[in-house]
Parts: sequence; C-alpha cells; structure tokens
Amino acid sequence: MGRVYIVGAGATKIGEHWDLSLRELAADASRKAIEDAGISKRDIQAIFVGNMSSGYLQGQEHLGSLIATWLGIPGVAANKIEAACASGGAAVHNAYLAVKSGIYDCVLAVGVEKLTEATTSDVTSALIMAEDQEYVAFAGFSFVALNALVYRAYMRKFGAKQEDIALFAVHDHNYAANNPLAQYPRPVTLDEVLKSPPVADPIRLLESAPLGDGSAALVLCSEEKARRLGKDVLIELAGSGLATDILSLHDRPDLTTLAATVKAKGSAFKQADIEVKDVDVLEVHDAFTVLGVIHLEDLGFARKGEGWRLLKEGQLEKDGDIPTNTMGGLKARGHPVGATGVYQVYDLVVQLRGEAGANQVPDPEVGVAQNVGGVGGTVVVNVVKRVR
Repeated sequence: MGRVYIVGAGATKIGEHWDLSLRELAADASRKAIEDAGISKRDIQAIFVGNMSSGYLQGQEHLGSLIATWLGIPGVAANKIEAACASGGAAVHNAYLAVKSGIYDCVLAVGVEKLTEATTSDVTSALIMAEDQEYVAFAGFSFVALNALVYRAYMRKFGAKQEDIALFAVHDHNYAANNPLAQYPRPVTLDEVLKSPPVADPIRLLESAPLGDGSAALVLCSEEKARRLGKDVLIELAGSGLATDILSLHDRPDLTTLAATVKAKGSAFKQADIEVKDVDVLEVHDAFTVLGVIHLEDLGFARKGEGWRLLKEGQLEKDGDIPTNTMGGLKARGHPVGATGVYQVYDLVVQLRGEAGANQVPDPEVGVAQNVGGVGGTVVVNVVKRVR
C-alpha cells in the first residue's frame, strides 16, 4: 500500500455564522483546500463529510450528496461520517483508508457543524446523543455532567488541584490570541477561569469548549499524484488509528483514562513508525480542561496523575518539550463538534509548513492529533510528517 499525503488544507473562522448555512460553510472550506492543493475540483474522486448533529439541529442529512452538489462535482463517491465529537477525525481516517487502499487517488475530508443557531437546550440534547439513550440520557445526565464526574474522579484519585488543571484554558487562550481562525482570540487569566460561573461542579464556564459554527477541509492524495504537484514541502498522513471503548462511564473500570486513546495511539504510532519522543507538536481534544490533562497521560507524554505538571512547568509551550494546542485547542480556537478533528489536522499542517506565525513551533517534523467522541467512546489519532 502506498503513502498518503495532505496536499491541500482550508478552513473557515469559527464563530457565530448567522449568514452562512451548513452547506455554505462546508463548500467554503472545501474550495479553499482544493485551491491550496493546486488541483481542479474534478480531481476529487470521493468526499468524506464529518458531522454529528445536522439531522437533529438542521433537519438535514445526506450530507455527502449535498456537499458534492454544492461543490459542483455530483457523481463522486460521498458520504457522511458520524462518530460524535470524533466525526471529523473519523472522516480523515476514512479518507486515509480510501487513498491508502489504492482505490482512490485524490479525496476530500471535510468536517462541518452549525451549533449557534440552535437553542442551548437543543444542542445539549444533540450532544447527549453520543451517550447511551436508554440508561444515561434517560436518567437526565448531560455531556457536561459526565465530564464533571471524570473531573471529580481525577482530583480524588491523584490529589490534583483545580487551579492546576484549569491552567489548560489559560494556555489555549494565549495561543488563540494569535490565530485568525479562532473563536475566542483573547487571553484569559487563571483568576477569570476559576471565578467564571459553574456549569456542572467542578467545571467552570471558562474550562469548557464553546459552541461554534465552522468547517475545515483537507485534500488527501496518493504519493504519485502528490509528487506531480511539485510542492516544496509535502505533509504525509503517516498513520491513522481509530478505536472504541465501552460507551458509558458507569461500565468502565477507571474514569481517569480513555482506553480508546491508548489503543488508537498504538495503532497510529505503529503505522507511522514513531515513538512519543519523536513528536514535535500535539493537538489534544480538550473539550474540558481535565480532558486535556488526561489525554497527555494516555498518549504517553506524562505519567498517570501528572499531566497537569506539564502545564505548570511550561512544557506545552511552543518552545517546550511537547508544544500542545498551539493554535488555541478546543477551548479557544473553538469546537464545532463534527469539524474539530479536521481542524486539529489543519492546525498541524499549518505548523509543519512553517505558517503558524507568532505561534510557530521551531522546525517541527512530526505532529499528532487526538480527537474524542463522547466521553471517550471513540478516539481517533492522526499522525502527520513533514517531507521535503
């Protein structure tokens, strides 16, 4: 099987896009990615659309055909990929498999979500669809409440303090301030985070990723086609792992680890032939601050119970040992659910190309993105490498 390359990347700013529909957002990001690749839209042979809640919130399904139509390329293979908040990462994973198999030469992975035009209660209902409806949702739990249980379990088990975990939000906002696509491009202080209103104790409002609209897209090609484009720098999608865990927290032996992360990471790292020490820049799915800390541990960058230390010691900064969420992460760049996994890879592409501006990591060669669906029911890990 041949190698897979990301030859084009495009994205919209994340925010409240009252003037743009779901299809317009997806088409905008897709056209940018196609233009960035330097190809014709007619070169696209398949489209994989990552989205979680269009059926419930927009009353619109059949996104594959819809986006193909709006791009002006009906006839291509196209379908929607749904894996809760990991839908975007799963779309990238499926696009990778499609090219890796040799069936397609050039495909498009696009993630899109519109959340801000719906009421908060409707979005809450949409998000809890990622959980077991007969046992968990039926009992009245929300997605935030489930993560609050994880937060409490982590602090109790490891003796960690909330002020240390909450630093993740401060970290993300510092980097979002320099990202033109970020939803909240402004710094926040730790005091502001800890004094923000409680959402589900102990989670504070500023420890939670915001609701937003947005779309990001990637063009993936075979090695032969990618090299014909004559680019100075190519970005290889060197590994992509997808794994599941027991769906609901109440059935798991440990609330403070995501088994799907460990498994997906193992698969992706093996495909890419890398180890933890090889990673130059990292994107983790910090829908809530405590998850960012846990992900650092599950991915192997910190011992269990000590992920928060990386924050305090500055190891996550752009010049640190493992630069993390260098474009703002979910917390500040934004979290348009089904698009997030594609945005994460987009951010890595920007870094590996040396186009991250004030947030640029010095000479990165390997990037890793971890995208989570539900409370870890699905996890996708994508590995990218710079090839000159």
